[in-house]
Amino acid sequence: MTGMILAGGRGTRMGRVDKGLQPFRGGPLAAHVLQRLAPQVAQLAINANRNQAAYASIAVAANSDAPVWQDDLTGFEGPLAGLQTGLRRCETDWLLTAPCDSPFLPDDLGVRLAEALLRDDADLAVAVTMDADESGDAYRRVHPVFALMKKSVLPKLDAYLETGGRRMDGWYGAIKVTQVLFQEAGAFRNINTLADLKDMEKLAEPAASGFGRKASLSAGEAQRIIRDAITPVTAVEKVALRQALERVLATDVISPIDVPAHDNSAMDGYAFRGADLSADAPTTLRVAATVLAGRPSGVHIPTGECARIMTGGVMPDGLDTVLPQELAAAITPDSVTIAPGTIKTGANRRFKGEDLAIGKPALHQGKIVTPADLGLLASLGMAEVPVRRRLRVAFFSTGDELRSIGEALEPGCIYDSNRYTLYGMLTRLGCDVIDMGAVRDDRAALEEALRTACTSADAVITSGGVSAGAADYIKSIMTELGDVGFWNLDMRPGRPMAFGRIASEGRQSWLFGLPGNPVAAMVAFYFFVRPGLMKMMGTTASHFTVRARSAVTLRKKPGRTEYQRGIIYIAPNGEREVRITGSQGSGILRSMSEANCMVVLPHEQGDVAAGELVEVVMFEGLI
Repeated sequence: MTGMILAGGRGTRMGRVDKGLQPFRGGPLAAHVLQRLAPQVAQLAINANRNQAAYASIAVAANSDAPVWQDDLTGFEGPLAGLQTGLRRCETDWLLTAPCDSPFLPDDLGVRLAEALLRDDADLAVAVTMDADESGDAYRRVHPVFALMKKSVLPKLDAYLETGGRRMDGWYGAIKVTQVLFQEAGAFRNINTLADLKDMEKLAEPAASGFGRKASLSAGEAQRIIRDAITPVTAVEKVALRQALERVLATDVISPIDVPAHDNSAMDGYAFRGADLSADAPTTLRVAATVLAGRPSGVHIPTGECARIMTGGVMPDGLDTVLPQELAAAITPDSVTIAPGTIKTGANRRFKGEDLAIGKPALHQGKIVTPADLGLLASLGMAEVPVRRRLRVAFFSTGDELRSIGEALEPGCIYDSNRYTLYGMLTRLGCDVIDMGAVRDDRAALEEALRTACTSADAVITSGGVSAGAADYIKSIMTELGDVGFWNLDMRPGRPMAFGRIASEGRQSWLFGLPGNPVAAMVAFYFFVRPGLMKMMGTTASHFTVRARSAVTLRKKPGRTEYQRGIIYIAPNGEREVRITGSQGSGILRSMSEANCMVVLPHEQGDVAAGELVEVVMFEGLI
């Protein structure tokens, strides 16, 4: 994409000095924006209607060859005029825009807008933040100058500008727009006056959402950090076809043959030329030969004749249509009669390479091999398949109160259930698991367990020990052994969750510190750990999500993501409906056992009224 800074205004309220040229923390505002935008794009540009030489100097000082483009429209017609110029002159398919007065521009603006543009097949993705009106009610504030768009929208923009329209979002009705919610509202603060600029000088830079930047994150930010930080394992192994089931393909599988290898019949019946059919009278064809499956006959069928053919039989040269035998008007040992309008030319004929053509990808890298894929690979004659090696995942529970099955429960103690749910979830994911048992609340013991796990596993999962209690050591040990990405999420259940990387004896592992409460641990695994492990496995397979109507009112505070256990079913009116499983306490493991789905209430969501649509993640194939 091309990144373009919008700096084309007059600076009327800024002492007649361009906003982008105003001094800010040792340099002009535009230089700060240029620095933030540069790593996110392939090309840079600046839109300015005056002081082009000054802006060009800023680009040079930043070691950039960004051109300075003046509006094609004259008369300072606003940011849409700059947008039009950028779309006309950029050499990439996408254009990312940001104003010259945004020194705290999010460093993942382009990535997040691009993800939404692709996901929603939109023409333009625009940044939004949550704000409150005078009464305190929350609403979404749209920031139309922070946008990513396809170059193909230019004709729609041209048409809007020709009508005299100049509102930045005035042309949105002519294109498909998707909104992307950002939590860093300060990054989008607008500078309109010199007083605003002075206030901005005093502000600390808003916490970014990158790895290791801030302690408390939204669920979406945490998921993005994990996704961006983790890379797939590189080791590849070849396994026998049957052992490839549920493994991740390491490379594209290229078809070595055409499937089917010949044009063939999809039915038992009679093969003939469609041109021989009469449009208004019965057609009688003499049966000249019989073609069996697996026995190419090489016969020539004259015009006006046909061949008796079995399913899979190779079509004789020149024949293009198959009549199923049950549709024949009359059959004799030597002929078949076809009534007018019974069948169309080309019916029931399978073409050579119709399923797979030689040299084309049959399956793509990153796919998890299914039973259907085994059959497909077998149809290509493949005895071995290249797959990613299995992940090695070590896990243990922490807490002096934990007891193993078979031990007597002393007062205040509980049986360790998390190790069993983790074992089940990891096994179903196809990981090689290393169960390290329960580790007591002792700093030295926990550090030794983490070091041992790090030397033997690609990822380490702990349950318990990540909250704010005096005996919760995992976070501090993570800091000593490596980096902490985050350790607190704005979500329920599962607020205390840690993610980072640790190192020991020259080896590194990703560490996921789950809460100790059983439901919170499972929720954190499914929505944060599982996607991270799947990326390590080299696949991007995701949850199966549907929309359903809530059977009851759901209470929810904006400002955190909530995952509520639910039961989805088909209501009498034929629509999907979902109800929750009762008490949603994070220690009620029975609620996970009874549920068949999870109701996901997003960060900005408030109460849900009965009958409203909600997002539902299905458990089928997941737990």
